[in-house]
Amino acid sequence: MTTKWTGDAELVDAVDGAFRSSAVAVAVVAPHREMIATVGSDLYSSFEIGSISKALTGMLYRDATESGLISPSTVLRDLLPLDGHGEVGSVTLSSLAIHRSGLPGLPPGMHPLRRNMRFLTRGDNPYGDSLTELLEQTRDVRLGTPRTRYSNLGFQLLGHAVANAAGGTYGRLLRDVMGAGFSTPANADDLGPMDLRGSSRFGRPVPAWVGEALAPAGGIRASITTMRDFLRAVLDGTTRGLTALDPVAEFTPRVSIGAGWITLRYKDRDITWHNGSTGGFSSWIGVDRDAGTGVVVLSAAHRSVDRQGFRLLTEFTTPGTAPPPPAITGG
Repeated sequence: MTTKWTGDAELVDAVDGAFRSSAVAVAVVAPHREMIATVGSDLYSSFEIGSISKALTGMLYRDATESGLISPSTVLRDLLPLDGHGEVGSVTLSSLAIHRSGLPGLPPGMHPLRRNMRFLTRGDNPYGDSLTELLEQTRDVRLGTPRTRYSNLGFQLLGHAVANAAGGTYGRLLRDVMGAGFSTPANADDLGPMDLRGSSRFGRPVPAWVGEALAPAGGIRASITTMRDFLRAVLDGTTRGLTALDPVAEFTPRVSIGAGWITLRYKDRDITWHNGSTGGFSSWIGVDRDAGTGVVVLSAAHRSVDRQGFRLLTEFTTPGTAPPPPAITGG
């Protein structure tokens, strides 16, 4: 791959020197124009999009709700084999979609601290579980107070529950609803030559974060072309599950949440967005729906691209640059 940026000249000028990763892809969709720029990758290189997966899962949930397949009050035990698993079966899908289910970020039965240590010391993928293993890890999970608590577990269960309601796997539902360009590799053997390998913030190669259970919360891969097409469909209103972007609850003070998607007031504009972070990748997607403009950033390095995403969205909506955005938990 080339070590110089290629693509639309205006976007290349805007991103050149803005990223430290050796492989980055950026897309801008605005009224009457679309632009892509890449470095160390091409139009079809596949990146881990991390927690942007949650935004897609929110749209699958809203699409299934709007079609009458499920309802916001449907509980997990109606869709997943959770008999005998305790409180987790009583959680509603609507509470999962806004991170207010009372579930922890990860199930204690997963032994997240132990896995994190193995990732830090040996680089092991901490998320290689099957759906069966994930469900077993939820046995006897205790629900906390139903307040805002960012939960990977919650979105894993939400995505697989909606997929079961649709009669198939999460990956199949994702591609049926959102398009064939999205992949959900269950193990490293599922990866192909176009799947990039990410790196740590120190530049060390990191094994792919793959796993059947992970997919709805952080295990989707996509190219910048796929993400550009998705962004266009969001902005022109042709994608399914679009109401997932509409805020329905407070996420943090002055920040709202729809089904996975976060909305905040930034530079006097309402920005709806999500970011993503895995062991070797970072990502950001954001839209100014009033202006009909959106930006996607995909990076094959574990280093936040939020600042660049907000700046680019502001720059291509109105002339000039913007100060750093407020810090919001995500990824």
